[in-house]
Amino acid sequence: MDGCIFCRVAAGQIPAEKVLENELFVAFRDIHPKALQHLLVIPREHIQSLSELSAWQHCEGHKLLEFIVDAAREVGIADTGYRVLTNVGPDAGQEIQHMHFHILGGEDLGDFR
Repeated sequence: MDGCIFCRVAAGQIPAEKVLENELFVAFRDIHPKALQHLLVIPREHIQSLSELSAWQHCEGHKLLEFIVDAAREVGIADTGYRVLTNVGPDAGQEIQHMHFHILGGEDLGDFR
């Protein structure tokens, strides 16, 4: 989608510190990290949010979850623990209208509130 910053990151048009990528997804470091390790995982295909996941007709959702685990492993937080979250819509604070997941870890994240 023209103008979508995450589509441009996925296409390599905007530089990002990528830590893992394949034909379906890209994981890269958040430029405003909220934890010692803070990655963003995006699909290469433009999907606005988790609410549009039904646009995927095959096992892409399962592959996304596997990719998230692989990305956590890649930055060394798979064994100590990590948090995965996504924001859906304006009330949740979704700022970029391209589905993305935050992976946070590398430190004690405390209780979620």
